[in-house]
Amino acid sequence: MTIAADAADLLLLARSRNPTDRERLLNAVVALCDRADIDEVAQPQVRELIGSVFMTIVAEAERDIRRRLAEKIAPAPWVPAALVNVLALDDIEIAAPVIAASPVLQDHDLIRLLVESTLDHQIAIARRGRLGAPVVEAILRQQEPAVMTALAGNDTAEVTPSAMDRLVDHSRGVAALRSPLARHPRLSSDMAQKLYLWVGQSLRASLVARFRLDPADLDAALAQSVREAHAAVEGKPPAQARSDAERVALEERLVDKLSDAGQLRPSFLLRSLREGRLTLFIAAITRLGNFEHDHIRRAIDSDRPELLALACAAIGVDRGAFPTILEAVRNLNQGRPGGGAEAGRRATGAFGPFDADIAGVAFRKAVSTV
Repeated sequence: MTIAADAADLLLLARSRNPTDRERLLNAVVALCDRADIDEVAQPQVRELIGSVFMTIVAEAERDIRRRLAEKIAPAPWVPAALVNVLALDDIEIAAPVIAASPVLQDHDLIRLLVESTLDHQIAIARRGRLGAPVVEAILRQQEPAVMTALAGNDTAEVTPSAMDRLVDHSRGVAALRSPLARHPRLSSDMAQKLYLWVGQSLRASLVARFRLDPADLDAALAQSVREAHAAVEGKPPAQARSDAERVALEERLVDKLSDAGQLRPSFLLRSLREGRLTLFIAAITRLGNFEHDHIRRAIDSDRPELLALACAAIGVDRGAFPTILEAVRNLNQGRPGGGAEAGRRATGAFGPFDADIAGVAFRKAVSTV
């Protein structure tokens, strides 16, 4: 059977919610990846079909299936670029194998990820094998201590002499950089003399032995440096924590990518809630309904669950799925929207005998008064 025929069957499985079909899907994906023929996959119609299958999995499948998919396709050169970039923005346990190994990710993709992703994603990028010089430069421009430390421990990265010198300069204020830099194969004798002033006794001994430095001269320079500092204590800035706003921005970019690929559907809302990601749910329903982010936030923080029901009706959520959505939102949002069980039952009236456009108009009008 051809890959195209297999992919067509996989597309049907990917759209099924049956747990047995999910396991069959994963096994079939593994088999497809194992025997993929590069020439056949290169055909536009086959590539488009495979892309549809995998994007459907990414948009709707559970976290474990997405993780196992990412691990399987990570080394494959034939995987659609859009899929790889979406997986690279997923939770870090899903994104990590793709960031580490995918040949589809180019330097410009990795540089964009450094700007768009979380700290954990950035560290994974810095550890990627044979990291290109442009990505190294982008890491140094950001000056994130944890990411630079990961880069310093990556002996395969294309670190130029200039970049190496800047890492050594940063090690004066970032103690975690010193040990990996002292062992780095691209450390020069001049850099080692500079690094000597900031490291502990054991690292000094290793630098002296490796570069045949004169410890007397270095200790004199160290004493001079201490005198010039006048015993001042140099503060070390803590690693910057990524704010909630940055995480929300990352999730919005993920939603945008799925929407651009035509894979953002109402079923994605349930996936987001099952994974406990309320902000991702908000980003998705906002994009699906072309709503205001603040309006959705007001709706789920109110005592009127019918507002959320109207928003769901406006994007085509099935009436039968709404109680599950409402319960999940309440569990993640400290019991809101309020109103109790009776209000929740009444809210299903929002799925009345009218079309989605009318529900959208009603939602916007009602939420503006909250």
